[in-house]
Amino acid sequence: MHRICVFCGSGKGNRAEYSVLSRRLGSALVDQGLGLVYGGANVGLMETIANEVLRRDGYVIGVIPKALVAKEIAHPKLTDLRVVGSMHERKAVMAELSDAFIAMPGGFGTIEEFVEVLTWSQLGLHQKPCALLNVSGFFDPFLRFIDHMVKEEFVSRESSQLVLSDSDPVRLLQKIKDWQPPPTQKWIGRVDA
Repeated sequence: MHRICVFCGSGKGNRAEYSVLSRRLGSALVDQGLGLVYGGANVGLMETIANEVLRRDGYVIGVIPKALVAKEIAHPKLTDLRVVGSMHERKAVMAELSDAFIAMPGGFGTIEEFVEVLTWSQLGLHQKPCALLNVSGFFDPFLRFIDHMVKEEFVSRESSQLVLSDSDPVRLLQKIKDWQPPPTQKWIGRVDA
């Protein structure tokens, strides 16, 4: 494992813990020799984690669509900034560059990015860990919703195990390193009789 993609907010949220845990995750990545792949912006929690990794001489790859370079203010000091043509291309490049995915608190974009890579895992398109840094219970409603989808038989119990979660960055990184993909039925290429 070399690089971890972190999806997080372009805002900082209303709790100090969000920024504190963002910095702790950045420190833990550097301590464990892992590079950061993220959305390339110089705002919100994206800025917080990137700055912490850079402050500790870590490696940061930012991936940002051309249309958001000015709006999200592309980070000027990254190890590697890749400007791409679209949001779709951004997600594909981030996924290609990463060995695992972590979502931190954020908005619609953060959730959408995480659920997309989680869906790719469910479909067997990759076997990379997908994890939530559950700061101050931020993802508790989402985790309950996953349980609800299992109960209603839209998501299998096996697929629900694709989501790792912890409130501590070091423990979460250990869960990622220890993770073994559960046996899943690959949907892509399947032909029903």
